[in-house]
Amino acid sequence: MLTHDLDISTTNLDLARRAFSGEDLELAEKITERQMSGQKIDQAWLIELGGAADGGEDREKEQRAELESLMGRLDTSIASFSAVTTRAQGTTAAYGESLEEHVGAMTSLDATGEMITSLAGLAKAMLERTREVEQEMKKSTDEADRLRKRLERARRDAEVDHLTGLPNRRAFEAVYDTNYRAAQAEIDNLSVAFIDIDRFKSVNDTHGHETGDRVLQAVSEVLSRISNDRCHVARHGGEEFVVLFRGKNVDESRAILDQAREQLAARNFINRTTDEPIGRITFSGGVADVFAYSEPRLALKAADQALYRAKAEGRNRICTA
Repeated sequence: MLTHDLDISTTNLDLARRAFSGEDLELAEKITERQMSGQKIDQAWLIELGGAADGGEDREKEQRAELESLMGRLDTSIASFSAVTTRAQGTTAAYGESLEEHVGAMTSLDATGEMITSLAGLAKAMLERTREVEQEMKKSTDEADRLRKRLERARRDAEVDHLTGLPNRRAFEAVYDTNYRAAQAEIDNLSVAFIDIDRFKSVNDTHGHETGDRVLQAVSEVLSRISNDRCHVARHGGEEFVVLFRGKNVDESRAILDQAREQLAARNFINRTTDEPIGRITFSGGVADVFAYSEPRLALKAADQALYRAKAEGRNRICTA
């Protein structure tokens, strides 16, 4: 902070702690890349950097709050539906008892006009109440169905990266845990990889964020081609992607990623707005054998470290942990 004449503030100290303690490796890389490119690390850039991270957290909080709200309303609707059903059962039982009493009286006494009139009134009241209960039950059922559909849509939205259409970090974590347990039980191979677009910030700085978004989409399309029910690709955040290979060892996973990397590197990109050439877009990656580590989270950390080694060795390559 002294070197770049930055404020010794709580915000800056927290950014420095996250970057250089190993808590936020992506933040550390962005700071290192800016230093290596000779660009000044000023307060405005730090504010923008910190705000971008906070924005992602805010969006995730909003999605969680929306899910919790929908689930709460769904619980209320189901409880209401249950109450209506309970009332309907109680009403039916009460009418049944009353009818049984009248039928018993009719078998033991001569039928009279008064008894028939009473039965007719009871039947009419039962019919009216049955119709009311049907309407209440239909209303509760419709509301529950609407809420379930909204809940399903909210869950999908909360697990999809809207720019690339890939699953997001939240969705990947669930897939990772599920496949870890399944592969462990079946004694199957499981490899995980982190992918990061090389010099992505310079693309944004030179050609604008709209072009940067198209680059992200292009990379996601290349990675999507290797995705199947045994290979899961997700956008982890920013320009970073994560890939899980089920039934593949580290060397096999690396070969698949290398092929995708070569396909991307063979293309030349152009800025659609200015028609200026962007040139080649490449990515670097790191692959780790999940079961080589005592905990699945340690494998993620190892893959991330392998990614940074690939960056340090010249980029546009895949390294193994």
